Amino acid sequence: MGALLRFATAGSVDDGKSTLVGRLLHDSKAILADQLEAVTRTSAERGFGGEPGAIDFALLTDGLRAEREQGITIDVAYRYFSTGRRSFILADCPGHVQYTRNMVTGATTADAVVVLVDARNGVLEQTRRHLAVVALLRVPHVIIAVNKIDLLGYSQQAYDTVAADVAALARELGLADTHVIPVSALAGDNIVDRSANTPWYDGPSLLELLETLPSLDELESELEALRFPVQLVIRPQGALAHDVDDAESFRDYRAFAGRISSGTVRVGDRVQVFPGGATTTVTGIDAGSDSVDEASAPRSVSLRLADQLDAARGAVIVAEGALPEPRRELDAAVFWLGAQPLRPGARVLVKSGTSTVQALVSDIVGRRDLDTLALEPAAALEVNDIGQVRVRLATELPIEEYATHRRAGAFLVIDPQSGYTLAAGIVTAPVEASAEERAATAAAAGWVSV
Repeated sequence: MGALLRFATAGSVDDGKSTLVGRLLHDSKAILADQLEAVTRTSAERGFGGEPGAIDFALLTDGLRAEREQGITIDVAYRYFSTGRRSFILADCPGHVQYTRNMVTGATTADAVVVLVDARNGVLEQTRRHLAVVALLRVPHVIIAVNKIDLLGYSQQAYDTVAADVAALARELGLADTHVIPVSALAGDNIVDRSANTPWYDGPSLLELLETLPSLDELESELEALRFPVQLVIRPQGALAHDVDDAESFRDYRAFAGRISSGTVRVGDRVQVFPGGATTTVTGIDAGSDSVDEASAPRSVSLRLADQLDAARGAVIVAEGALPEPRRELDAAVFWLGAQPLRPGARVLVKSGTSTVQALVSDIVGRRDLDTLALEPAAALEVNDIGQVRVRLATELPIEEYATHRRAGAFLVIDPQSGYTLAAGIVTAPVEASAEERAATAAAAGWVSV
């Protein structure tokens, strides 16, 4: 079975996204019998389709009461399903412009995004907005599902028009891997199986494509160096250390637990540890109660090292020679989620990997015009804005540019008082602050010198 694929869905209001997701789950046999029975009953009560047994597939996905009553998707709903070839995590994202921030949440970790376009309406402003977000987040694969093609008599001309518009937009936004599929979510055309109603289309169905796309984990395991954020240091203590056969060896056990962010680690590999940059050797890899010779992203393991290094939660273990230059200042694109505007001088927390540090938003460079992706002047960022900011950190972090390393270049902005997430950010062009700038920032924010 292929590696787990995470994909998100997005589309303008009434493009039929919830129906497509419901159809995909139904036709791939990912719906339990009792859930299907309940949806069939509710569909009949509402007179859906006018035929006995007709199913409103949107009811399979719009789980919130407000969603069902309004007929729109509000929250990001995660669905887990599998076929004989692959397992999937599906993030069903809202289409309404009011919930663009929710779409960002679902797309941030996605290997692919399925964007619906109504064949009758073509590419709309919200379609462009979604594709702009996808471009900024550098989602590896983009699938455009040209839906409701049945309402146009399965017109090839309508499909070709949308495909040409999408191709032009993809070039403008820099989207490299884009696929366009004609579908009917209601009738099931080209969702799971290829449809005889579109003989002019010789590509895969939606599910066939999803089953064959390489995941980000597969790509990074092959192309990127090891990166392992430390979540916990395991050191047995107390009575537990006396309750095993080899108590002395158990008491000497010390390992660093976490989830491999990218790459592969093997016993005998030379690695570097941040902070400090010390070099050592991996002497053991533990996965639960088992010892293994190697492990790859995104597996959770514990690493044993040859040297007793002073490292704790927030440390990062990387392949020797791959440790990025630690930075105190960075430029970043942020997707502002907070109800209150972001203004220069805001004190926040920045969470990168397993590290959380104090930070100051020193400047708002501008806000993105999602029609052109150009920066326009902005004194503040409002909810749903995508802005470019400069952030100064109280402590060095080994952050990389998002274009170089998707996971190492992403971070969260957190309210230090409430603990709420205020923004998702991606590093665009980190720069090193001077000693004078760091001192001035620390004095302004009231930090202790570091």
